[in-house]
Formats: sequence, C-alpha cells, structure tokens
Amino acid sequence: MRLSRLFLFFTLFFSFSFPSFAQDVPKVAFLYISPADDDTGWTRQHERGRRAAAALYGDRVQLDYFDNIATNQQALEKMRELADDGYDMFFTTSFTYLDAAINIAHEYPDVIVEQAAGFVRTDNLSTYSARFYQARAVQGLIAGYMTKTNKVGYIAAFPIPEVIRGINAAFLQARAVNPDVQFEVVWVNGWYNPEVEAAAARQLISDGADIIIQHTDTAQPMIVAEELGVYAFGQASDMREVGPHANLTSLIYHWGPYYIQRIKKLLDGTWESTETWNGMSSNMIIIGHLSEDIPRRVKDHAYSLINRLRSGEMNAFTGPINRQDHSPWLAEGEVASDSDLLTMDFFVEGIRGIIPR
Repeated sequence: MRLSRLFLFFTLFFSFSFPSFAQDVPKVAFLYISPADDDTGWTRQHERGRRAAAALYGDRVQLDYFDNIATNQQALEKMRELADDGYDMFFTTSFTYLDAAINIAHEYPDVIVEQAAGFVRTDNLSTYSARFYQARAVQGLIAGYMTKTNKVGYIAAFPIPEVIRGINAAFLQARAVNPDVQFEVVWVNGWYNPEVEAAAARQLISDGADIIIQHTDTAQPMIVAEELGVYAFGQASDMREVGPHANLTSLIYHWGPYYIQRIKKLLDGTWESTETWNGMSSNMIIIGHLSEDIPRRVKDHAYSLINRLRSGEMNAFTGPINRQDHSPWLAEGEVASDSDLLTMDFFVEGIRGIIPR
C-alpha cells in the first residue's frame, strides 16, 4: 500500500511540475460563404472534401470550418482572429475572399493560404480552381438539343472571366446543335442568395426559357425548375434530390483529392505556392447522371463530347469563333490559350445582352 501511494505521489508530482512535451498539431481552417450543412450546392462539395481529409489524417491535423461568411471584410476579420489564434493554413473557398486572402498572406507571412478561384500568388498564397467551362460545354450541348422554346435562361453571379467563360462555352455548343437557340443571361451580383436566385429563375421561365443553367451557389433555381415543370442543370453538386424531374445532369466538383494532397504537403513540410487549374481529365469536375428524359442520340453525343474534353482531343474554345461585335477572335482550328481564357471579358457572337462593367 505504501509503495502504491509513493507511486501515485511521484506520478502527480511529475505531471504538474513539468511542461507537457506533446507537440501541437497543425491547425487548418476552411472558410465557407454559405452554411456547411447545405444539402446541395458549392459549399457542400468543399465540406465533403474537408471531411475526406479529416477521415484520412485523423488526429495528425486539426481541420475546422467557419461558415456563413458572406463578405470579404468578414473573411478578413475572421482570418486575422484565427491567425492570431495559431492557425497555420487557410482554405478560402470563394472568389469573394480573394482580397482578404491576399491581405492575410501579406500580414502573416508564416501562414499558408489556399485561395479558390484566385489569380494572385505569393510565396505563401496558392490558387486553385477547376475548368468549369468544360462542363458548361456539355450542358450547352444538351440544352441545345432539349429546348423546345429555343430559349435557355442563364443565372450568372458576377461578370468575371470564370463566369463569362462558362456562358460562352455553353452557348457555343448549344448553337452548334441548334442554330436557333438563344441565351438570356441574368446577372444576380452574388454567389449565394437563395431568394434572388429563385426570383431570377422564375423571371427567366416567365420569359419563355424552358431550360435553366446557373453559375450561383444554391439549389433554388433547380427547385423552381422542378416546381414549374422545366429542365435545369445542377450546379457544384448532384441536385437530383431536389429536382428529380427537372435535373438533366449536374456539374459536380470533386475537391477532396486536392485538399488531401495539399494538407499532406503541410504535414511533411514540402508545401510550395502553386497554381492549379484542373478539369475533367483529373476528375476535379465530374458530369453527373444523365436524365432518362434525354434521348439516346443526345446522350451519345454528350458522352462523346465528355470523352474528347477529358482526353484533350478537343478544346471547348476552338475556332472559328468571333466576338459578340462580329470581330474575329479565333481563326479556323485555332485554340484559345489559358491566358485568353483567364482574361475573357466578352461574349461570343450570337449571345444577346451586355456584360456589366
């Protein structure tokens, strides 16, 4: 008994008298523009990617998320707070956060920042995005075949090259199979605004659109399409659950492998600033299930286009292509460079309407 008490005494003494030598694990924060528990949409796929990394690395790293951060200023304030609290790495998952990401990278040179859809890099700031326009081309092809009114509604977030590329890619493929098709573009000036997106969908359908394409972050356009009996394309995640009859197919983003890879580099000390712009060939973008309402010949054409885009046999922007004002852009057989695509600020010939400045 005396020996047991002596052992307990020394155990308690050394526990309280000396600091712990357990090493703190790296802390990584994901910033989301919308709720992390969204059933569909943009944030859902980023959260799935975070969870995949958390499942793989377990207690080797602390992976937290902070959601409903709607503005750049809110992101800046939250990241300053977290950086001061010892966070080592940020994944800023919205273009909205670009300025905040740049500021934090400058203010905290020892902190790593990974900015989605950005175009500025520093030694501690990487950028990553996907070639969304490849999937838009597939959506445009299907829309061109499936529309009965020859009017496709397009709900667009902001007039930035990423969004403009998608509109152009979809229109070129739609017009290739249906010379009479027209696109009506509505700019909603926001990534995540359920009420505004729903209103835009209702207006487009009221104007005669029988197919809705969106480059915004909620499922509301799909929900409205389901309610009003028209077709739509899922954005960012599989939206069949909210549009079982409306959903023609979904553009699905697969971020998990990228997050796993970049966190591994943090853990093993090999992280470097990079620019990542992947597409179908790397499965960063996946085309979801094609609706049973799509005729077999249309599906065959869509699968052929998918395979050609994946293999690199085809570029979605291959001439001849003119600008909206009829001036030449790409000559016969000429392929747009990445520089051309990353700075795209014009509609192609045939699209009506203007791009807000």
